[in-house]
Amino acid sequence: MSDEPIEEQPYLYGTTVVDIGDLRVARGMTRRPASSCRHARLTYDPRERRIWCKDCEKDVDPFDAFTVLVEQYDRACKDINKRADEIDEASRFQCRSLAAKKVDEVWRRRKVVPACPSCGHGIFPEDYADGVPTVGREYALARRKAAKK
Repeated sequence: MSDEPIEEQPYLYGTTVVDIGDLRVARGMTRRPASSCRHARLTYDPRERRIWCKDCEKDVDPFDAFTVLVEQYDRACKDINKRADEIDEASRFQCRSLAAKKVDEVWRRRKVVPACPSCGHGIFPEDYADGVPTVGREYALARRKAAKK
């Protein structure tokens, strides 16, 4: 057996009533518990000056309605920013095709043709009738470097 004294428990002398709302407020929450409805379809009635949900048909606290609006606005802003980033990425990708567009623009003229930047000879569309000849990038850069010396 232990030598500790027996402590009397408060429930032996009756129950203590605790207001759950007071505990919620003490913890920084509201008195009312959260609803299972997300209040996605809010109705703002200016005549009665009230906000209610079409789904659960309950009045909605103005702060909760404001929170729903802010969340929807935030979601829309993030979507717009994501789309703007996609457009920027697409425009950076088009940089390669800008060179082809410029060459095509020169080919559309009647009296001039584009010239090779390294040797200066004219380039004609017929030169690519059988396909586009290719060369390795590193080889081409080394060849340009040797030609400059």
